[in-house]
Amino acid sequence: MMTILIVEDDSSLAIGLCRALQTSDVKAESCDTMEAARKLLTQTKYDLIILDVNLPDGDGFSLLAEIKSNYASAVIMLTANDLESDIVSGLEQGADDYVTKPFSLAVLRARVQTQLRNRKNRHNNQNCFVCDDYVFDFDTMEFYRKDERLELSKTEQKLLKLLTANAGMTLTRDMLLDRIWTDGAEYVVENALSVTVKRLRDKLDAGEYIKTIYGVGYQWTKKS
Repeated sequence: MMTILIVEDDSSLAIGLCRALQTSDVKAESCDTMEAARKLLTQTKYDLIILDVNLPDGDGFSLLAEIKSNYASAVIMLTANDLESDIVSGLEQGADDYVTKPFSLAVLRARVQTQLRNRKNRHNNQNCFVCDDYVFDFDTMEFYRKDERLELSKTEQKLLKLLTANAGMTLTRDMLLDRIWTDGAEYVVENALSVTVKRLRDKLDAGEYIKTIYGVGYQWTKKS
């Protein structure tokens, strides 16, 4: 089930969009303020957000920045203002698309379907690992937990890719040391791997997933 959040203060328009976009495979809901949107974002993982620029309690561009910094949702900006500068500003801040009012419902629906299709393709990407609340895209090097974007070092990224590519398998310390530190260094500090594993586990809050197999190595495993 794909999910859409419509942030629009025109209640009749919001209701109409929910009805038009909701299908057996898509759930759509709406809210009319930035404050309400922030609350919903902490409760639900949305695939797409349709965001009005002009809201009663603030500028939609500021909410766009928050969404793109903390969540993995695609965003379509919706506004009555078709100034080129506003369109460019929205796209530069990370908006995935931009629709100006008045708009054709058929066109909006087509653009929504494009964004949702892109999301599905991303989850089907063999270089994208999805597990419970985690989405790790190794093509774009974007990593999310519950739609919260996480910043990982290059070494942490290498370790994570090895663990997830071999999920359910125990990788030995020697194998990980050899595969991660491939810069030709002849000597690696003995506890470098242990420190990297701990940092990665803490950043991801993945104590239930990154398991230490004592005396052998490490494993990414799903919760039982």
